[in-house]
Amino acid sequence: MRPANIPEHATAPWRRARCRQGGIGLVEILVAAAVLSIGILGIVVLQVKTIADNNSALTRTQASIAAYSLFDIMRLDRDNALTGAYNTTVTAGSCPKASGTLAEAQLRNWCLGFDAANPPPGYSDTNRPPGTQLGGLAALGSGTKGTIACSPTGANVTASNCSITLSFNDSKASGGNAAQSLTYWTQL
Repeated sequence: MRPANIPEHATAPWRRARCRQGGIGLVEILVAAAVLSIGILGIVVLQVKTIADNNSALTRTQASIAAYSLFDIMRLDRDNALTGAYNTTVTAGSCPKASGTLAEAQLRNWCLGFDAANPPPGYSDTNRPPGTQLGGLAALGSGTKGTIACSPTGANVTASNCSITLSFNDSKASGGNAAQSLTYWTQL
């Protein structure tokens, strides 16, 4: 309804201008799409960073499991551990050859990640079938080093302070170090 003192032709452009503003403009759609794209890109970057950090946490967990599994082996073979039979450096990917002593056989098994007498099907020192789950140093990747050092304590050598230092590649983590080293201690 038009006021009586305004002629009909004076209100017509006003009505037409109001009708033209009824939809969303192309510029608004482009701006909304750009904001949404930046938000999704940020989420993707955050997800990639999270996966890398989770891989680093997995590697550290596997290192703890590897160290404590060897500590348990050494507790079972305490006499050899107290005399230093386990004091050595073992490198995954170039595991020591099997020999006559129990300590050397246990170190080889620890390095390979399984009992060498019962390897997974199709496994050899140079070929690991896809999907083969390994423990020990093999779980941390080729080139991982484990240094075992036990020093007897007491006059009767009734106990020993032992350490295992694991050095591995953690460069996949965000801000990760290619040469990561963790040391674990126990008393036998």
